[in-house]
Amino acid sequence: MGASDEGWLHQTDTYFRVAHGRLKLREEGAVAQLISYERSDETVARESRYRLVPVSDPAGLKDALSDALGVLVIVEKSRRLLLWQGVRIHLDEVRGLGSFIEIEAVADPASDLSAEHHRAGQLQDALAITPDRIVASSYSDELLRSSR
Repeated sequence: MGASDEGWLHQTDTYFRVAHGRLKLREEGAVAQLISYERSDETVARESRYRLVPVSDPAGLKDALSDALGVLVIVEKSRRLLLWQGVRIHLDEVRGLGSFIEIEAVADPASDLSAEHHRAGQLQDALAITPDRIVASSYSDELLRSSR
């Protein structure tokens, strides 16, 4: 469909225990971000509201948040990133879980989301991703479930 291949990303996401939403420190080589987000756990296309904060001292922040909140789980993945018409296609290899495709249509805050839903739906159809194949929960939740 003409997606551009942006290469491989190797990411370690440390999730912290929080009362509301999710909070993770993403380390990707020398770059790190603190990411807070909220997303429902449904097996349909869903909205995710997030905030990204650049981190200059990831080790120090990880220690401070670990002490204050506790670590919930660590997700390690290799991600092949493709871009198509403003949509991020993630081909993920998640340690301990396996292989996944994630379709993420990034929207402007003023968007009514119809165009983003349409493009994501086009990709879902082209990749033959049927509703029964959609995972509702995050990798962190899946890892926690599998470790019980």
